[in-house]
Amino acid sequence: MSAPTPELILVNGKFATLDRANPQADAVAITGGKFTAVGTRDDVMRLASTGTEVIDLRGRRVIPGLIDSHMHIIRGGLNYNMELRWDGVRSLADAMRMLKAQVDRTPAPQWVRVVGGFTEHQFAEKRLPTIDELNAVAPDTPVFILHLYDRAILNGAALRTVGYTKDTPNPPGGEIVRDASGNPTGLLLAKPNATILYATLAKGPKLPPDYQKNSTRHFMREVNRLGVTGVIDAGGGFQNYPEDYDIIEALHREGQLTVRLAYNLFTQKPKAELADFSQWVKQVSPGQGDDLYRHNGAGEMLVYTAADFEDFRVERPEMPPSMEGDLEPVVRLLAENRWPWRLHATYDETISRALDVYEKVAKDVPFDGLHWFFDHAETISDRNIDRIAALGGGIAVQHRMAYQGEYFVERYGARAAEATPPIRRMLERGVKVGAGTDATRVASYNPWVSLYWLVTGKTVGGLRMSAPGNLLDRDDALRLWTEANTWFSSEVGKKGQIKVGQLADLAVLSDDYFSVPEDEIQDITSVLTLLGGKVVYGDGDFGRYAPDLPPAMPDWSPARHGVGYSPRQSQVLNVSVSCACATSCGVHGHAHARAWSSHVPASDESGFWGALGCSCWAF
Repeated sequence: MSAPTPELILVNGKFATLDRANPQADAVAITGGKFTAVGTRDDVMRLASTGTEVIDLRGRRVIPGLIDSHMHIIRGGLNYNMELRWDGVRSLADAMRMLKAQVDRTPAPQWVRVVGGFTEHQFAEKRLPTIDELNAVAPDTPVFILHLYDRAILNGAALRTVGYTKDTPNPPGGEIVRDASGNPTGLLLAKPNATILYATLAKGPKLPPDYQKNSTRHFMREVNRLGVTGVIDAGGGFQNYPEDYDIIEALHREGQLTVRLAYNLFTQKPKAELADFSQWVKQVSPGQGDDLYRHNGAGEMLVYTAADFEDFRVERPEMPPSMEGDLEPVVRLLAENRWPWRLHATYDETISRALDVYEKVAKDVPFDGLHWFFDHAETISDRNIDRIAALGGGIAVQHRMAYQGEYFVERYGARAAEATPPIRRMLERGVKVGAGTDATRVASYNPWVSLYWLVTGKTVGGLRMSAPGNLLDRDDALRLWTEANTWFSSEVGKKGQIKVGQLADLAVLSDDYFSVPEDEIQDITSVLTLLGGKVVYGDGDFGRYAPDLPPAMPDWSPARHGVGYSPRQSQVLNVSVSCACATSCGVHGHAHARAWSSHVPASDESGFWGALGCSCWAF
């Protein structure tokens, strides 16, 4: 049978197909949302007709669309247009300039929020802003800054808005840091879980539904810009089913999804987890949906007593004695109903206890063919890797160590960090392994930072952690972001490769992933992203192919002003200068660490430092 007439042909590309039987190609044909030919330009062009659109890729590298095995894109999309992103910003001075500009454009009673995706180690100054600095920039506008899972910093206006006072008690698992008089300072600490951070953030204003739809579309366009075409959504705190899924389901009905979404259901009720899952197994079935939006099972929260929130600045939390008793009936229910599941587990000790439960249940209800897995597993032991392999499970790893590696080394030592997590050993022992980000709060959604970390073993702050034996080559790392992740959504063979019969999801890259210097992997973006053969993002020479996107709503949104992952090359200079007015300024101490973007004029910098009450901004 002859191949169908293509709707679209891409030629003159360097296609890394990840199909071992046909690893390289320079042209593909697409019909009905799938690849119908993958080969040479001459062979593929013979299939063209007068109605076939042809795009010349001009020798660029092409890869299958990236798939994130662990992201919180549904929750993140509802809030994206409200959030100032410091992802990738390399200088605290630059970050504060961005913050000041957003404060100036944000009307009352709205907040300015920086909600994760960065670490102090990425800044040249190697520190977070002080509360005094936040108050100087924003005396009247509430500012909330979430740093990883360990802390939040609130300015005085935010403290007043949320109502934390001398009489506010510390919630379980969290601390409101106080001054000598007992008054809250504005620093909130997760000790050891992030509930206080999330609960405080939830007190802020929310976008109305039509704005949330717009916000979600802008977030999807942002990940499309980075070559992402698929996401497994891991649920999340304060993400209730089904009400918090209304927006994503409306976008699906309206044909406006630009990433493929497989979603897991995350219980929100401590001590009522079994009731939640007992209800959900009657309402929805794994795989229910279509290739764009489908149900994927349970987790990453199965029971609260098994959740070991990671904060490497504090000692490992011990799970309560009730963990096994709470977890077993939930796992038994899921296995009996053939529901895949995932479980958040940072530490080997937690994984050991969970596996005790899994092995007990599997004796009665075989796990054969059931796709279950652990998320994170930073300190997993060889013994537990083997136990997972024996039960047919998997491990989804994320680049959280790229953001927290310095803290891990400080607590446990450089030797312990050499294989954290031990990805190479997982693969050697036959465990299913996939990669993701855990964005948007603990790490950035940028997949190229993850690929950089997998290949180099370095943090975003430049610390080389991983031993050479734990590093992946570029091909293996890319496979974890494409074909390997299809196991985690039960879609093996459907996507993840550039192969005849698979869904036509791909990214044309700004630079060749396989040949750029390793530090430059993190700078790669897409210049043309296709989902099912349809363009969902285009840039530069390919910008004319991109579909229109309505402006970000509301009009003060950071998304209208360059929100997103900040490329490293935009920060071109770091200079330390003495501050002659240190005693009067009271904000910067004896020196300023300054950096600016190449597109920011010096006049903007002077305005920024002047807003902080400092007159010595000049060099």
